[in-house]
Amino acid sequence: MAAVAAPISPEHIAIVKATAPVLKEHGVTITTLFYNNMIAARPELKNIFSMSNQASGAQARALAAAVFAYASYVDDLGKLKAAVERIAHKHESLKVQPEQYAIVGKYLIEAVAAVLGDACTPEIGEAWTAAYAALADIFISREQQLYAAHGDWQGWRRFKIQKKVLETSEIASFYLVPEDGAPLPSFLPGQYVSLQLFIPEKGYYQPRQYSLSDAPRSDYYRISVKKEKGKQVGGPGLISNLLHENYNEGDVVEITAPAGEFFVDPKDDESKPIALISAGVGLTPMISILNSAVNAGSKRRISWIHGVHSSEVRAFSKHIRDTVAKDSNHNINATFFVTSPQQQEVQGVDYHFAGRVNLGKVDSESSLFLGDARAEYYICGPYAFMKDMEKYLVSVGVAQERIHLEVFGTGDE
Repeated sequence: MAAVAAPISPEHIAIVKATAPVLKEHGVTITTLFYNNMIAARPELKNIFSMSNQASGAQARALAAAVFAYASYVDDLGKLKAAVERIAHKHESLKVQPEQYAIVGKYLIEAVAAVLGDACTPEIGEAWTAAYAALADIFISREQQLYAAHGDWQGWRRFKIQKKVLETSEIASFYLVPEDGAPLPSFLPGQYVSLQLFIPEKGYYQPRQYSLSDAPRSDYYRISVKKEKGKQVGGPGLISNLLHENYNEGDVVEITAPAGEFFVDPKDDESKPIALISAGVGLTPMISILNSAVNAGSKRRISWIHGVHSSEVRAFSKHIRDTVAKDSNHNINATFFVTSPQQQEVQGVDYHFAGRVNLGKVDSESSLFLGDARAEYYICGPYAFMKDMEKYLVSVGVAQERIHLEVFGTGDE
């Protein structure tokens, strides 16, 4: 375990909190300069950072928001526990190493000084250096715990694409088997893996996170990848397009051990109902959660609520319907929303509601379990969608701690 740094002094805390508004005002300028300078000096870090997020500015905005949040709660870090856990899992999945925190600290503090100029007094510089060191130690300590939990699997591991299945016109499933033939460790339903591909024309690797889309097995992992396109991602998704167009059965990719704080623990009290609420390809971790419960013979009540633009792009539709139909105990139910139903589709047969997902339209008890204060809610999809679902649930009395969002990308929206 990493040594824990001395707690940040009250004087430093006061300075960091006092300078939080300045960091908010100039945050994106600071973090943009930071990334530009650091990656120019240390180009090997391109293998870790999403260069698409760098180009769009999303990474700089996300870091600016994170720095401001840290400055605001530096004296009450418990409020940042969920964010720290999410980031630590992602860092571990990307194989961030303790020594890389020193590199980040150097260029971040230099960027603060450069942007603030004379306003960055020695006292301010010292306080922020101490605050960064304390935060780095928190991450290093937690990430080393996560690394240790993976045993011998400590780096990128080569997997062969055993099977590639086109689920819809835009989502393909990849069945991945370890090239070394060793049995695969289990994972918690809802978790993800990082996958990296080498980009020859760029000369570096690019990693992305993909939810595991099936129950844990010892012989293969499955991911289901949407071929990204359109304005919402600022252009075609580099890795998803490569996987769809260039990677086929027999090809090799590299992934890291499963990670992530978004999951349903199979050992949890199965008398607590769960609602799995998703949009588009956000159903992938939900499939893992559902299949795991079914395979284990769980008697847990499960509500599947999913929305798509059209039924043509709804993946696993038959699988979900079959799962509900085979549930002799009637513990599982499904509700489908379609934004634009086709003329030949019949409401109540092909879908339940036209339009975007609206939790106000579903049954408050059989689908949302609002009468059960133990119910848990798992949400995955575009960020705005997740926040809308969260807002509704809170408005009808669901406690915040029972609502779980799977935030991919930078989470800066």
